[in-house]
Amino acid sequence: MAKSETCLINLRYQDGSEGSPSNPAKFKNQDFAQIKADCLRKGGLFVDNAFPPNSRSLGDLPDMSPSQESEVKWLRPADLLREQGNKDKPAFCTDGTSRFDFGQGEVGNCWFLSAISALTFQKGLMAQVVPMDQSFEDYAGIFHFRFWRFGKWIDVVIDDYLPTINKRLLSVSSKDGNEFWAPLLEKAYAKVCGSYADMHGGSSSEACKDFTGGVNQIYHLTEANAPSHDELWLTLSRATECKSLICCGTLHKKDFLANIGLVDGHAYSITEITEVELNGSKVRLVRIMNPWGKREWSGKWSDKSDLWNKVRPDVRKKCFDRDDGEFWMELEDFFRYFSAVFICCETPNFLDGDFKCQWKCMIYDGRVEEGAANHSTFATNPQYRIQVSVIDKLEPEDKNILLSLMEKPQQDSRNEIKLNSIGLTIYKVFILNGLPEI
Repeated sequence: MAKSETCLINLRYQDGSEGSPSNPAKFKNQDFAQIKADCLRKGGLFVDNAFPPNSRSLGDLPDMSPSQESEVKWLRPADLLREQGNKDKPAFCTDGTSRFDFGQGEVGNCWFLSAISALTFQKGLMAQVVPMDQSFEDYAGIFHFRFWRFGKWIDVVIDDYLPTINKRLLSVSSKDGNEFWAPLLEKAYAKVCGSYADMHGGSSSEACKDFTGGVNQIYHLTEANAPSHDELWLTLSRATECKSLICCGTLHKKDFLANIGLVDGHAYSITEITEVELNGSKVRLVRIMNPWGKREWSGKWSDKSDLWNKVRPDVRKKCFDRDDGEFWMELEDFFRYFSAVFICCETPNFLDGDFKCQWKCMIYDGRVEEGAANHSTFATNPQYRIQVSVIDKLEPEDKNILLSLMEKPQQDSRNEIKLNSIGLTIYKVFILNGLPEI
């Protein structure tokens, strides 16, 4: 993966070590290269017994009846195209990856697909998650993808059996009927989660974290401490310049959203921001993508809004009147109808706009015992002493640190995970007479 000069330096998983981007750990001890070589030598196609093409891997989808479950048929891409009467050969990726390549299926994983939409803009990260040297040539029915999980990168192997109903993919499908990178990526993530059903419901920040291993920040727009319009616009500008993954979510249980083309409690991705001039004033616009690949905002600055006829021709070209799920929205309307913004970046640079800062990262594992600061077990929790040194002599007061706490679940199935309330307590330590004091 191509690295920028200000990429985050991981001191624990240095490049080349197991768990680093260039040498991900083997998920479930499955070695992609070895398995593929064995299949090619034997002349057979891979069947993944660790995530078999049956109901166990599908899981208990909440919106699917028992009769529908019995109709699910697992097909490899070539067999699916044949049943559809499509004479094209299956392709892994045609003409690069794009947010317009796919649309959501029957699994309620808009949070995951919105993160993929954001990922398609960052080609370096995309190539890390989706190895682009894969194809249906030299074919053995096996593919692999990479995710960052709890501190290290893992390589996930899958076969290419996909769940279908009535000759259509059950879950995410490609708009180009013979392209399969998105359904296969989704299957690999379903394997990590436990099943397709385990992907039902979630937060875009979770998937963005697994695509980057970076810094996550959530901005709640409806709470008392919500950022102002100016603050959020500045943050979005910095995040865009830092090549962040940016997603957002609409208000929950608000039926009126349907009347203006929005889906309540739904995850979207932010694909661009811009300022346009209208009647001598600046208007701040946010471009948003619905992972369904259809159904769009119908208010001001939407595809059919007459406001586009009042701006310069070169600005008007930013609007495409097509039902592809992507639309523009004024920042004020965005605040009115969306409840949260999720930003994930490889580095924390978007937080303060210092784009030249070189961050270093260290990861520690430990077990947090039950009990707050006034509990008898509190002192048995992991403790780490950090000394921040001056790195840039021109900025002696610039001694920033960022602490992030992540809980690693013991359960394999994502929907069965029970998370605890955890937190960090930070103390400033002074050295007096050679002894530390808090």
